[in-house]
Amino acid sequence: MTEPLLRVEDLRVEFRLSSGRVVAVDGASFEVGRGEALGLVGESGSGKTMALRALVGLLPRTARVTAGSIEYEGVDLLRASEDARRRLRGRSIAMIFQEPMTALNPVMRVGQQIAEVPRVVLGVGRRRADERALELMRLVGIPDPVRRAQAYPHELSGGMRQRVMIAIALAADPQLVLCDEPTTALDVTIQDQILQLLRALREEFGLSVVFVSHDLAVIAQTCRRIAVMYAGQVVETGSVEEVFREPRHPYTLGLLRSVPDFELVRERLSAIPGTPPDPAAPPSGCRFHPRCAFSRHDCTGGLFPLQPLGGGRATACIHHEDCAEDARREPVLARA
Repeated sequence: MTEPLLRVEDLRVEFRLSSGRVVAVDGASFEVGRGEALGLVGESGSGKTMALRALVGLLPRTARVTAGSIEYEGVDLLRASEDARRRLRGRSIAMIFQEPMTALNPVMRVGQQIAEVPRVVLGVGRRRADERALELMRLVGIPDPVRRAQAYPHELSGGMRQRVMIAIALAADPQLVLCDEPTTALDVTIQDQILQLLRALREEFGLSVVFVSHDLAVIAQTCRRIAVMYAGQVVETGSVEEVFREPRHPYTLGLLRSVPDFELVRERLSAIPGTPPDPAAPPSGCRFHPRCAFSRHDCTGGLFPLQPLGGGRATACIHHEDCAEDARREPVLARA
């Protein structure tokens, strides 16, 4: 077994507010192998984006990492110097943001923004950086790159802006690319094109990818492994195929059964009852137990860390056999 490129263990992210402390990520653990794509999924507020931003130190000013470790190629980024972290950001680890219109500089031409990365991060000359920008624009499928390089972000479509963001992320030849719901703002046709592009680039360059999304269909198209987050915690991990076929946590089962199925258009859409807990006052015990159909008295107290199941799978549910049996009675893979 080779060492993973990225290993996150017991990550804890807290917000310091005037009303007190709020824990956004509470003991999350996951790994990303070399050339592997990992999907982080969960409802809004589950902590997946905060976990992603913690990897590169892009947390809001009121948030900070208070526990855990983030090891990249064996080096703990939380204990490394700021200079060391800065050298990794953009060069070895890149990020594709959710909304390119807010991530791109509105007063710089897109070609300049792509060229800025090799010029500043890699130290190449201006002419070579401009050439590299055009190469990257061709690579990500932007037609007529010489003309488009002179455009400002507002002059491009949403799909083209996202391709520019991908070009910027690839400009320094990173090993790990973090994707924060990069297709959410796109229509379904353009979304499919961007997902195909990301998949092709990952396979061509052997990139490792962490893909944050609430869309299980997107994860099924782009990732081989999945980590399901709920209330700041990772509650299930495993291969996408195994988790989708036989989930071992009731929250994962609920997510899969909430996916619309065009063959069941006359039936009421399944939904997870209740709402996610308040991060400032989470319930004791398993945080999902107030919404869980399999909840028992032993779910309401104690700690529920991930427990290995073998074959690279793990779950935080102590009644995971009941969940798996229910999934076998009513298969959910087709829905996802």
